[in-house]
Amino acid sequence: MRAILFVPLLLSLPACATTQVSDGPSLAKRAVEGRFDVAPPAVVVAPPGPLPADLAGRLARWESDAAAGQQGFAAERGTAASLVSAAAGAPVASERWVVAQQAISRLSAARAPLTAALADIDRLYLERSIDEQVDGLPDIYALRDRLADLASTQDAVIEALNSQLPGQ
Repeated sequence: MRAILFVPLLLSLPACATTQVSDGPSLAKRAVEGRFDVAPPAVVVAPPGPLPADLAGRLARWESDAAAGQQGFAAERGTAASLVSAAAGAPVASERWVVAQQAISRLSAARAPLTAALADIDRLYLERSIDEQVDGLPDIYALRDRLADLASTQDAVIEALNSQLPGQ
Protein backbone atom coordinates (compact mmCIF):
# COMPACT_ATOMS: atom_id res chain seq x y z
CA MET A 1 0.00 0.00 0.00
CA ARG A 2 2.76 2.40 0.85
CA ALA A 3 4.51 1.68 -2.44
CA ILE A 4 1.42 2.73 -4.37
CA LEU A 5 1.38 6.10 -2.62
CA PHE A 6 4.99 6.85 -3.50
CA VAL A 7 4.75 5.96 -7.22
CA PRO A 8 3.16 9.31 -8.28
CA LEU A 9 5.75 11.12 -6.24
CA LEU A 10 8.60 9.27 -7.91
CA LEU A 11 7.14 9.95 -11.35
CA SER A 12 7.03 13.72 -10.69
CA LEU A 13 10.67 14.00 -9.56
CA PRO A 14 12.18 14.08 -13.08
CA ALA A 15 9.86 16.96 -13.94
CA CYS A 16 11.21 18.95 -11.01
CA ALA A 17 14.77 18.38 -12.09
CA THR A 18 14.35 19.87 -15.53
CA THR A 19 15.29 23.49 -15.88
CA GLN A 20 12.87 25.64 -17.70
CA VAL A 21 14.31 28.66 -19.50
CA SER A 22 11.84 31.35 -20.22
CA ASP A 23 12.13 34.82 -21.61
CA GLY A 24 11.33 36.73 -18.43
CA PRO A 25 11.69 40.45 -18.00
CA SER A 26 15.20 41.85 -18.36
CA LEU A 27 16.88 43.40 -15.37
CA ALA A 28 18.90 45.78 -17.54
CA LYS A 29 18.49 49.51 -17.01
CA ARG A 30 15.87 51.02 -19.27
CA ALA A 31 16.38 54.29 -21.14
CA VAL A 32 13.81 56.18 -19.09
CA GLU A 33 15.43 55.19 -15.80
CA GLY A 34 18.53 57.38 -16.24
CA ARG A 35 16.64 60.55 -17.12
CA PHE A 36 15.83 61.37 -13.52
CA ASP A 37 19.36 61.00 -12.12
CA VAL A 38 20.05 64.60 -11.18
CA ALA A 39 22.97 65.51 -8.95
CA PRO A 40 22.05 67.67 -5.96
CA PRO A 41 23.32 71.22 -6.15
CA ALA A 42 26.67 71.84 -4.52
CA VAL A 43 26.54 73.59 -1.18
CA VAL A 44 29.25 76.18 -0.83
CA VAL A 45 30.26 76.97 2.73
CA ALA A 46 32.44 79.98 3.21
CA PRO A 47 35.43 79.40 5.49
CA PRO A 48 35.50 81.36 8.73
CA GLY A 49 36.96 84.80 8.44
CA PRO A 50 39.29 86.55 10.86
CA LEU A 51 38.39 87.31 14.43
CA PRO A 52 36.16 90.39 14.69
CA ALA A 53 37.91 93.36 16.30
CA ASP A 54 35.48 93.54 19.21
CA LEU A 55 36.33 89.96 20.20
CA ALA A 56 40.09 90.26 19.95
CA GLY A 57 40.23 92.39 23.11
CA ARG A 58 38.03 89.96 25.02
CA LEU A 59 40.21 87.01 24.03
CA ALA A 60 43.34 88.88 25.07
CA ARG A 61 41.77 89.70 28.45
CA TRP A 62 40.76 86.07 28.98
CA GLU A 63 44.22 84.90 28.07
CA SER A 64 45.77 87.27 30.62
CA ASP A 65 43.21 86.17 33.24
CA ALA A 66 44.19 82.57 32.58
CA ALA A 67 47.87 83.44 32.96
CA ALA A 68 47.11 85.13 36.28
CA GLY A 69 45.19 82.06 37.42
CA GLN A 70 48.10 79.83 36.43
CA GLN A 71 50.58 82.03 38.31
CA GLY A 72 48.40 82.06 41.42
CA PHE A 73 48.02 78.30 41.22
CA ALA A 74 51.77 77.81 40.84
CA ALA A 75 52.41 80.08 43.84
CA GLU A 76 50.07 78.09 46.10
CA ARG A 77 51.02 74.64 44.81
CA GLY A 78 54.27 74.20 46.75
CA THR A 79 52.71 75.23 50.06
CA ALA A 80 49.72 72.96 49.51
CA ALA A 81 51.93 70.01 48.59
CA SER A 82 54.08 70.38 51.72
CA LEU A 83 51.05 70.74 54.00
CA VAL A 84 49.38 67.69 52.43
CA SER A 85 52.59 65.70 52.91
CA ALA A 86 52.68 66.78 56.55
CA ALA A 87 49.09 65.61 56.98
CA ALA A 88 49.74 62.14 55.54
CA GLY A 89 48.84 59.61 58.21
CA ALA A 90 47.11 62.20 60.38
CA PRO A 91 43.59 61.34 61.50
CA VAL A 92 40.66 62.88 59.68
CA ALA A 93 39.63 66.25 61.17
CA SER A 94 42.93 66.60 63.03
CA GLU A 95 44.73 69.95 62.98
CA ARG A 96 47.19 68.88 60.24
CA TRP A 97 44.38 67.42 58.13
CA VAL A 98 42.30 70.63 58.39
CA VAL A 99 45.31 72.80 57.51
CA ALA A 100 46.00 70.62 54.46
CA GLN A 101 42.35 70.87 53.38
CA GLN A 102 42.51 74.64 53.71
CA ALA A 103 45.66 74.71 51.58
CA ILE A 104 43.90 72.70 48.87
CA SER A 105 40.97 75.13 49.07
CA ARG A 106 43.33 78.08 48.62
CA LEU A 107 44.92 76.28 45.67
CA SER A 108 41.47 75.83 44.08
CA ALA A 109 40.58 79.46 44.73
CA ALA A 110 43.84 80.66 43.17
CA ARG A 111 42.81 79.19 39.83
CA ALA A 112 39.48 81.06 39.75
CA PRO A 113 40.59 83.55 37.05
CA LEU A 114 41.42 80.64 34.75
CA THR A 115 38.16 78.79 35.31
CA ALA A 116 36.14 82.01 34.91
CA ALA A 117 37.91 82.78 31.62
CA LEU A 118 37.28 79.23 30.43
CA ALA A 119 33.57 79.52 31.26
CA ASP A 120 33.33 82.87 29.43
CA ILE A 121 35.05 81.56 26.32
CA ASP A 122 32.85 78.44 26.33
CA ARG A 123 29.78 80.67 26.45
CA LEU A 124 31.11 82.84 23.61
CA TYR A 125 31.92 79.79 21.49
CA LEU A 126 28.44 78.33 21.98
CA GLU A 127 26.67 81.62 21.31
CA ARG A 128 28.60 82.21 18.08
CA SER A 129 28.08 78.62 16.96
CA ILE A 130 24.33 78.78 17.57
CA ASP A 131 24.07 82.14 15.78
CA GLU A 132 26.17 80.68 12.94
CA GLN A 133 28.71 83.47 13.30
CA VAL A 134 31.75 81.49 12.21
CA ASP A 135 34.20 84.38 11.91
CA GLY A 136 36.95 83.91 14.44
CA LEU A 137 35.80 80.50 15.66
CA PRO A 138 39.21 78.89 15.02
CA ASP A 139 40.91 81.55 17.19
CA ILE A 140 38.27 81.21 19.88
CA TYR A 141 38.52 77.43 19.88
CA ALA A 142 42.33 77.50 19.97
CA LEU A 143 42.31 79.67 23.10
CA ARG A 144 39.57 77.54 24.64
CA ASP A 145 41.66 74.43 23.99
CA ARG A 146 44.73 75.95 25.69
CA LEU A 147 42.70 77.06 28.71
CA ALA A 148 41.02 73.65 28.97
CA ASP A 149 44.44 71.96 28.96
CA LEU A 150 45.63 74.23 31.78
CA ALA A 151 42.48 73.57 33.80
CA SER A 152 42.81 69.82 33.23
CA THR A 153 46.39 69.86 34.46
CA GLN A 154 45.36 71.81 37.55
CA ASP A 155 42.49 69.40 38.18
CA ALA A 156 44.96 66.51 38.13
CA VAL A 157 47.21 68.24 40.68
CA ILE A 158 44.29 68.95 43.02
CA GLU A 159 43.01 65.39 42.66
CA ALA A 160 46.48 63.99 43.43
CA LEU A 161 46.75 66.15 46.56
CA ASN A 162 43.27 65.15 47.71
CA SER A 163 44.04 61.46 47.23
CA GLN A 164 47.03 61.77 49.60
CA LEU A 165 44.86 62.85 52.49
CA PRO A 166 43.24 60.24 54.71
CA GLY A 167 39.52 59.87 54.34
CA GLN A 168 39.48 60.85 50.68
